[in-house]
Amino acid sequence: MGWKTLDDMELAGKRVLTRVDINVPVEDGRVTDATRIERIVPTVKDILADDGKVVLIAHFGRPKGKLVPELSLQTLLPALEKAFGQEVAFAEDFESANGLDAPIVLLENIRFWPGEEKNDLQLAKKLAGLGDIYCNDAFSAAHRAHASTEALARELPCCAGRLMQAELTALESALGDPVRPVVAVVGGAKVSTKLDLLGNLSEKVDKLVIGGGMANTFLAAQGIDVGKSLCEHDMTEIAKQIMLKAADVGCQIILPADIVVAREFKAGAENETVAATQCPADAMILDAGPEAVERVGYAFENAKTLIWNGPLGAFEIEPFNAATDAAARKAAELTEAGKLVSVAGGGDTVAALNASGSAEKFTYISTAGGAFLEWMEGKTLPGVAALEG
Repeated sequence: MGWKTLDDMELAGKRVLTRVDINVPVEDGRVTDATRIERIVPTVKDILADDGKVVLIAHFGRPKGKLVPELSLQTLLPALEKAFGQEVAFAEDFESANGLDAPIVLLENIRFWPGEEKNDLQLAKKLAGLGDIYCNDAFSAAHRAHASTEALARELPCCAGRLMQAELTALESALGDPVRPVVAVVGGAKVSTKLDLLGNLSEKVDKLVIGGGMANTFLAAQGIDVGKSLCEHDMTEIAKQIMLKAADVGCQIILPADIVVAREFKAGAENETVAATQCPADAMILDAGPEAVERVGYAFENAKTLIWNGPLGAFEIEPFNAATDAAARKAAELTEAGKLVSVAGGGDTVAALNASGSAEKFTYISTAGGAFLEWMEGKTLPGVAALEG
């Protein structure tokens, strides 16, 4: 990999401009989930431990280049100070940031400046004037070519922060240079939202497990009646093309052999398990069946690397979380035993793995969302490319 880490930089006596993603949920002026804040702590602590000073650069919400008081980062100060265990100075503009001589300074919401989302070079130069080194610790914003994620990296000596380093290392081990065989799980509602992902993975993995609503589209592409299930019937030709392409490159696509169906989409709905080819006309597929789970588990047992994005069924409502939970527990068990490298990401995925109690046992869980998906799609991320020079 062509990027540097904090270990490659001389930090003593230097001001390190540190791009972070602390775009956290806030209700009534209080942070309700500090996960993203907690994940930047190692980077901040390591800079301070090497006698460097930290200037945090971050966005919050979508102010679209205007000063929106309710989107001020000042709201996050108590949560940041709690996470770091020390005071954080706040700078509402570049002038006040330059005048502060504190170990940690938080600059106001960078999206208040109209040049940020335009990747404006002049804004990047002004930012560069605030410090000596640029550290990007915001992988989740690396798919955006913004002034603080792309242009700034070209103005100062730059490196990846600890969270960025962990993300890139995990993704490289999963898809860049993985230990084979590699299995990917791709679930979710629609094939249309994951065309690039399916196309890229089918060329790079040995087995591709397709679940969730998109599995229904693939079943329909095989001429199977999926009843009233969520299904993109206009995407069946594309699903056929994906299956043909996978076959050409030796990637095995795994679809559910049996399914759990119900007449109502609600928790505890009366349901039955039938063969995938036997969905009643008045029912909808809401989960993969036990035979399908067993087949997925077998694929995991014979793999060395697992990439997971998306649930296998309607995991939000019981009992249609059963397949996702069982597969997640199997992956966690193999990972804990040292038999599998498991990397997962995406909003629904993280929620599903947390609900199953398996998340902590995975090798790495990415909370990056869009950046994680674009990396998996084989796209170049501007924020990462800038670090590589």
